[in-house]
Amino acid sequence: MSELTGRLFGEPTVDTVFADRNRLGAMLRFEAALARVQAEAGLIPDEAVPAIAAACDPDLYDIGQLAEATRLAGNPAIPLVKALTARVKAASPEAARFVHWGATSQDVIDTGLALQIVEADAAMAPFRARITAALTTLIQTHRDTLMAGRTLLQHALPTTFGLKCAGWLDSIRYADQRLTQAVNAAARLQFGGAAGTLASLDDAGLRISAPLAEALGLPEAALPWHARRERIADLGAALALHIGVLGKIGRDIALMMQTEVGETFEPAAAGKGGSSAMPHKRNPVGTVVLAAAAARAPGLASTLFAVLPQEHERAVGGWHAEWEVLPDLFRLAAGAASHAAEILEGLEVDADRMRANLDLTQGLPFAEGVTLALAPALGKAEAHALIEAASKTAVAERRPLIEILKSQPQVVAHLDDAALSALFDPSRRLGVASGFIDRVLKDD
Repeated sequence: MSELTGRLFGEPTVDTVFADRNRLGAMLRFEAALARVQAEAGLIPDEAVPAIAAACDPDLYDIGQLAEATRLAGNPAIPLVKALTARVKAASPEAARFVHWGATSQDVIDTGLALQIVEADAAMAPFRARITAALTTLIQTHRDTLMAGRTLLQHALPTTFGLKCAGWLDSIRYADQRLTQAVNAAARLQFGGAAGTLASLDDAGLRISAPLAEALGLPEAALPWHARRERIADLGAALALHIGVLGKIGRDIALMMQTEVGETFEPAAAGKGGSSAMPHKRNPVGTVVLAAAAARAPGLASTLFAVLPQEHERAVGGWHAEWEVLPDLFRLAAGAASHAAEILEGLEVDADRMRANLDLTQGLPFAEGVTLALAPALGKAEAHALIEAASKTAVAERRPLIEILKSQPQVVAHLDDAALSALFDPSRRLGVASGFIDRVLKDD
């Protein structure tokens, strides 16, 4: 992780979860728990546990030395277990015989990862809760705030900012549910020994597995998953989905921040959003991070899917490709959630500008409603042709559409001034927007 840009795209608490020292700590938690459970089951002497547990302190190990040894060993568990054994041996030669008893390197690394997944998810939870709360407040505040709905970046029918926020909330809730499901499925004990049979423990493997999982606070897998990585890939997909949903919110807000639009603004802060060349600029910052994270996440997640076809009982490179990808996805997801929470909690909304922008198109978005109102009398095709021609005139002459229609005998014969005014009242052209909002709020 870059020290220079890491704070922009990541989040300190989750960055710490995947820092090398914490990764060692998670693996050593497995080793300590394994020794305790095996002693309780009578597989190793009780006297071995204190020396092993005391040596399972990540601060006792030199990360630089382990990193160099990892380069030669092919994974960090091999040099860590050697270093752990040496440290235990210095305290108790007899206890050193029982370090890592019956386990394999992948058991240590995968279970350590499972512990990190749980920890990272917990660290992200407050940001996700803040996003939900902020969106709920925005929906309630702006339920009736009129704005232009936009399709293909062009004005369509009127909508409300409350409904737009309700759409964001509905999406983030789904993404949250998917992420929770994926975390619960992926964060499981890995304990299979050399080839996934726990043969080194003879018939005691199943007696050890359940209490080991309980000791670590993890679910017990039905069987070892050394080369079956579908749950890891699914977790990566859920993280990418979460990031993508936040990217959608960020992109919408960035578009509404454009000078020509000016409807919403990220919260201001000293030194935020400036330009090195233009003193007047108020650039998007958090929304840029959301967009950048959403652009990076699919490629990272695709790596996890690319390595699903792993060879037999242990992979040649596929498992190894996950080691940096999944932490990167967590870092991006946490960073995006942190920025999104800050943006939404302090979002500046210019309701007057939203209403003014709605009037920019001279009433053209209401053409559909007038067409439908005239259709029973004129027929849909004739009504459509009439309003289409009037719309072109309004554009050419830069006049409000309602003025053009009031001069059309075929229109005024069926629609008086009051009826036309009602058709051009955006507050009456919102359909069931309020009902949709109620549905989303009810699901809270």
